[in-house]
Amino acid sequence: MKILVCISSVPDTTSKINFTADKSAFDKNGIQWVINPLDEFALTKAVKLQESQGATVTVINVGDAGTEAVIRKALAIGANDAVRVNAEAKDSFSVAKEIAKVAQDGGYELILMGKESIDYNGGAVPGMVAQLLNIPFVNASVGLEVNGSEATAVREIEGGKETISVKLPAVVAGQKGLVDEKDLIIPNMRGIMSARTKALNVVEPSNSEVKVEAVSFDSVAPRAAVKLVSADNLDELVRLLHEEAKVI
Repeated sequence: MKILVCISSVPDTTSKINFTADKSAFDKNGIQWVINPLDEFALTKAVKLQESQGATVTVINVGDAGTEAVIRKALAIGANDAVRVNAEAKDSFSVAKEIAKVAQDGGYELILMGKESIDYNGGAVPGMVAQLLNIPFVNASVGLEVNGSEATAVREIEGGKETISVKLPAVVAGQKGLVDEKDLIIPNMRGIMSARTKALNVVEPSNSEVKVEAVSFDSVAPRAAVKLVSADNLDELVRLLHEEAKVI
């Protein structure tokens, strides 16, 4: 079985987010980049299928050369090889088109990714890839088993969970729970060394159509100052809630 795992390179959640002076772009200076955490759940699941079923795992990223450190980490986690589409990820549609082209040409039977990236949280790419390939799609998966040409996925719905069976090839978008957090793979020295020799194939984009363009960015407004009130000063607390917070 051939598995394609889509990974995004996203800012570490501890990074301080800034924008350029004209607010037209994200300021990348001083940012630590990591594998999108939800994609990491998908990658770990793929590696487990690699171990149990002899699957081959390819990771794909749409991005410039700056994403290669993150791709190498994915290889260190256990992927067999990688593809980088040499294009800036400008919108969901253009990214999905590139992933779908590689998936189709490579004959992959299972395409795994996180349900969304933690930077823009668009959540559009998985469904777009499935639609472009005209194959089944399961979103928000918290469980996945593969048996021959069929996959059984568990997904969260309002008030519970549902189990879905689909014929392969298929796209499955995972989230926290696809594997246990304790099972997420931390690259060891052997994995890091082997990643240096694994193939990282760079391909040029097949499509230049971009449907969405960011016009400007604004930072979140700073939080208001906090006023502390002594636990035995209820009158002052009531006054503040009434006169300043205006919630009572």
